[in-house]
Amino acid sequence: MGLLSFTDHGIYCAKGDFYIDPWRPVGKAVITHAHSDHARWGSSYYLSHHLTKYLLRLRLGENNYQSVEWGESVNMNGVRVSLHPAGHIIGSSQIRVESNGEVWVVSGDYKTENDGISGAIEILKCNVFITESTFGLPIYNWKPQEQIFFDIQNWILRNKEIGRNSVIIAYSLGKAQRILPCIAAVSPDIYVHGAVWNTMEALRGAGVELPMVTRINPDSPKENFKSAVIIAPPGAEGSSWINRFTPYSLGVCSGWMQVRGNVRRRNVDAGFALSDHADWNGLWNVVKGTGAEKVYVTHGFQSAFSRYLNEKGIPAGEVKTAFGDEEEEKTETNLPEEGGQAKT
Repeated sequence: MGLLSFTDHGIYCAKGDFYIDPWRPVGKAVITHAHSDHARWGSSYYLSHHLTKYLLRLRLGENNYQSVEWGESVNMNGVRVSLHPAGHIIGSSQIRVESNGEVWVVSGDYKTENDGISGAIEILKCNVFITESTFGLPIYNWKPQEQIFFDIQNWILRNKEIGRNSVIIAYSLGKAQRILPCIAAVSPDIYVHGAVWNTMEALRGAGVELPMVTRINPDSPKENFKSAVIIAPPGAEGSSWINRFTPYSLGVCSGWMQVRGNVRRRNVDAGFALSDHADWNGLWNVVKGTGAEKVYVTHGFQSAFSRYLNEKGIPAGEVKTAFGDEEEEKTETNLPEEGGQAKT
């Protein structure tokens, strides 16, 4: 197949003898980012970006970790491996693999708008590009982050006016950190679920500066929550844990909120289409920018997006992987108690 191949353990480089984001335990794993569908327990060695290493320790425990800065090369059995910004979440990287003048790039997950905390994506020239397609349909066309943040802030202020708490559902790793500056600008009282707190503490340990928040514990008095903002992971939605914040309005930050029917089905008060993945135009612009002669499309709407690429004259194929199940975060929270260590 070439420099990389798709196996039942993950994306494999036979010449370098390493895997990229393997979904089964292997000897050497190169990790794009710390979400559970891309970073799994059990491998003997992990290579990642410096910031991702701290998150891997939180989620996978102590192990044999090596970390590098973006653009720094590592020689693995004569194969040159380097990590480059993906813009998905803090520390997320694309993996560039080069040997004998042949270059492959594995995107991991990525987005094209610079959110201010994750680093702007670097579009890499390559012969072969392996891309995600989580939102690979034309219906997904994101509003600018500034506009979405404005909507979130106005929602919080309206809730304050009527004496309600604002409960925002956001992944403990990714959106929970992304929305903090937006919230801090209109509310000094920000409380977070234990899973969000643990992730933030790991990032602070890595030197990432984040607005101050208060952890919610089982004995946190209900009186503390008066027109406050509470950030919780998806597992909190619909749980008894959330009842302590009554009266509250419930908002969800997710790209799936782009489809209005999803807001109704989830029975939430507000849906904010804020995604850490590229939209349709973002996917297309990144693929074009790579100049790749061949594209492999993985998790998401890979059939629709690969068909579109072929129609545009870019040879593309679909690949089945074990990526794309960030909803596993719903199992991390151990609700209705205080939460616990994040596992996604």
